[in-house]
Amino acid sequence: MRVGITILTDEPWSVTRSRWQRAEELGFDHAWTYDHLVWEGLPESDWYGAMPVLSAAAAVTSRIGLGLHVTSPNFRHPASFIREVLAVDDISDGRFLIGAGVGGNLDARTLGLDLPLKERVARFQEFSRLLRRVLDEDHVSFDGTYFTAVDARTRPVTSRVPLLIAANAPRNLRLAAEIGDGWVTYGKKSEQDEDWWRSVAELSSQLDDLEVAPDFQRHLSVDIQRYALASVDFFEEVVGRATDLGFTDVVTHWPRREGPYAGSEDVLEAVAAQVLSRR
Repeated sequence: MRVGITILTDEPWSVTRSRWQRAEELGFDHAWTYDHLVWEGLPESDWYGAMPVLSAAAAVTSRIGLGLHVTSPNFRHPASFIREVLAVDDISDGRFLIGAGVGGNLDARTLGLDLPLKERVARFQEFSRLLRRVLDEDHVSFDGTYFTAVDARTRPVTSRVPLLIAANAPRNLRLAAEIGDGWVTYGKKSEQDEDWWRSVAELSSQLDDLEVAPDFQRHLSVDIQRYALASVDFFEEVVGRATDLGFTDVVTHWPRREGPYAGSEDVLEAVAAQVLSRR
């Protein structure tokens, strides 16, 4: 089981730089950040751009994977986004990862769009297919309902950047199996923990019915229902249950002083010492 950690961009680089470096030192396999104009979880907070932060993180680390958890079509266009992707992948020497999802509606509304869920899903399907093409091909032309590209140059490409598709429903699960290098899910938030785990198990079972490559990654974001770093024992329980359901990766969050993801860095250090070091 690989373990990742998400570091939010609500604080300046002078504060968060040490977190990215410490995540690598502690033995996390990958470190992520959200990709938003405004995040609904902290709508009044300061917020810094994901790609510049990941570029800076790439420059002060050497091993850990670095990625977006997740980007969305609500303010991105694949033909322009690919330039940023290739730059960060180059700076990180091939360590960049893309998680892509439908996203919430706040980013779209910031740009003057108010999109119902059905349309956001349709946009995401089209966005992901075009993103897959510009990651893999050069001179890409595409004429879709929501996105257009005319002879889009995508070089230089020096490594294959993994594309992980976030999916919590059958249509996007099928998309993940068809074009993705992996799948990301946070399950379906529920009143009870066991209901959440059942939703995760159902999604995992649906993916089992689809044809995927042997090295297809399955990432579970584990802090949606309860914060996994509440204690070492609870984190171990979460990892064990995710392993039993066939997940290859779990992703938690760097503890914050207050919610969301309020917790203690002492627990983070203990998890690294008692759990990550044993793998």
